[in-house]
Amino acid sequence: MPSVLPGTSPSLVLVNGRILSEAGPCEALAIAGNRIVALGSSSEIAALASAETEHVDLAGKTVTAGLIDGHAHLDREGLKSVLPSLADCRSIEDIVARIAEVARTKKPGEWIITMPIGIPPSYESVLAGIAEHRFPDRWDLDRAAPDNPVYIRSIWGYWRSTLPLVSIANSRALRLAGIDASTVAPAASIEICRDAAGEPNGIFVETNKMPVVEMSLMRRAPHFSASERAGALAASMKLYNRAGTTSVFEGHGIAAEVLDAYRQVRSEGRQTVRASMIFSPAWPSTSAEDCRALLKSWGHWLAGRGLGDAWLGMAGLYGEIDDSVERELRSAAFPQTGWAGFHYNSSLPRDALKTVLIEAARNGIRAVGILPNMLDLFAEVDNVTPLAGQGWVLGHVVSLTPDQVKRVADLGLAVTTHLTAYIYKRGSELVEKLGRERAGEIVPLRSLREAGVPISFGSDNAPLSLFHSIAHAVNRRDRTGAVISPEQALTREEALECATLGGAKLTFAEGERGSIAIGKLADLAVLSADPLRCAPDELARIESLLTVVDGQIVYRADAGGGR
Repeated sequence: MPSVLPGTSPSLVLVNGRILSEAGPCEALAIAGNRIVALGSSSEIAALASAETEHVDLAGKTVTAGLIDGHAHLDREGLKSVLPSLADCRSIEDIVARIAEVARTKKPGEWIITMPIGIPPSYESVLAGIAEHRFPDRWDLDRAAPDNPVYIRSIWGYWRSTLPLVSIANSRALRLAGIDASTVAPAASIEICRDAAGEPNGIFVETNKMPVVEMSLMRRAPHFSASERAGALAASMKLYNRAGTTSVFEGHGIAAEVLDAYRQVRSEGRQTVRASMIFSPAWPSTSAEDCRALLKSWGHWLAGRGLGDAWLGMAGLYGEIDDSVERELRSAAFPQTGWAGFHYNSSLPRDALKTVLIEAARNGIRAVGILPNMLDLFAEVDNVTPLAGQGWVLGHVVSLTPDQVKRVADLGLAVTTHLTAYIYKRGSELVEKLGRERAGEIVPLRSLREAGVPISFGSDNAPLSLFHSIAHAVNRRDRTGAVISPEQALTREEALECATLGGAKLTFAEGERGSIAIGKLADLAVLSADPLRCAPDELARIESLLTVVDGQIVYRADAGGGR
């Protein structure tokens, strides 16, 4: 007979499959309430069921623990459907027609905000898809909606990973924003394009991956509303469930407007992805002492596991070094954050951030940083107050030298990395930048694992499925087909562990989730293919056919999704 928690009657059983459990593969499992209560053969598990038990015949499909996204930006996916899309527009006339169609649903003077020009999700080669091979200008958009201000937003730059970003406003929008021939670009990274007479033509070009124009020059344009964010968040969760994701870690920090959306979705009973969040502080000044005093006075609630529960929790602090003009411009839009979902004024000058992080370490508040310069700063903090056991995180790991890998291990850090960006999109570029003799430093997964560093994969919402990360960790191929430092590859089992148990370790939750074992939370996914046996090229295309969170089925492919 299988091992069974005593006194339990299953509410759900999954039989006739291949369960990738912590103890090894088996055929079936039973769930009671929100816990896995039995593992064994199909006949053994079926014998535990009662008349009220729901049966799922897996028909040979593979079941894994639910994936845990270590750097998700989950809220962004649903937001992509809030604004009118221009994705299928192949000419300026198509764009004019689409905006004119939207204008017919608007009152005169009401803003029209659209998604960017180009084909999602990455918006590559934008003008190659437009017949005229140019962007529409203010006068084109005036034809579409003469009585409405119009603004075509730029992409979030990390979707494509190449610059520049382009956004476009019509004449009414420019007038409302106060932009005319005398307007000077607020930063060298921004160009206000002009006609022969020096008048702005409505096109803004910027060399920032995090948009600045919409947060500064075009700040008058409406941002996402609270209801839009909540609705988009619930929609995002369904899309992540479809990818087999059952939990997320928001390592870049969460702004107040996104936290409010989570609270609303939770209160309405629509949450289907567990969320562990890091606080994104909106510092009112960049004074080291002011920031330290603020953290000392209110920051104690961020210590340890912070506040919340297994569904929605907040603990720890995001930190970033940035005293650029662009940071100040974005911060001026507070409390609005646009696509970001984190406060831009969470960034501080280096000395100020060091003071804050020392105070955090003294109070048991873990920190997360995602830029390479944070590793040296973490080491300096450790010299003052040891970080061992505090679970600090270094995210978005692009490359690490052998000495840096050792430092990460010595500091007791966990790491998260976004393999779609650093292996698939930029692999050959990084080899050229570092030199072939240093190619092994590019996302050195094998070196990190051998050093004992906990590794988690993050989608960065570009794209959202962690099976892309699993595929890139195993295959190490970029989009040109080049193999990037194959000696740093992981086995399929190791890569799957990074996408499951590795994510659980980010929040000290490996005893509760991240693997299939008796007594653990029933978070799991029935997959379209076996990630340990399928063809290499099939790994990235795996989806969930059925996703269970907290013992409840939250997604069924054959039912069109949803509970």
